[in-house]
Amino acid sequence: MPKFVIEREIPGAGKLSPQELQAISQKSCGVLDQLGPKIQWVQSFVTDDKIYCVYIAPDEAMVREHARQGGFPANAVSEVKTVIDPTTAED
Repeated sequence: MPKFVIEREIPGAGKLSPQELQAISQKSCGVLDQLGPKIQWVQSFVTDDKIYCVYIAPDEAMVREHARQGGFPANAVSEVKTVIDPTTAED
């Protein structure tokens, strides 16, 4: 199943409290439960003004539907084509 990286522009994201992040996570999980098992949230990275999320889903449309139902921005949705890491440099 395809993997996607979602860029969410959220001014002040890096200053959200643990309670605010928990509430966002709970909302996301609630929407995921409604959408069914074909979409999965892997993890998210919070920066100063953005949150980058990694999802597994059948297509971009389902990722965008999750964002719509959750009230989350999805400023960019990009399908991951390949994953590389330091072991990629090895022979």
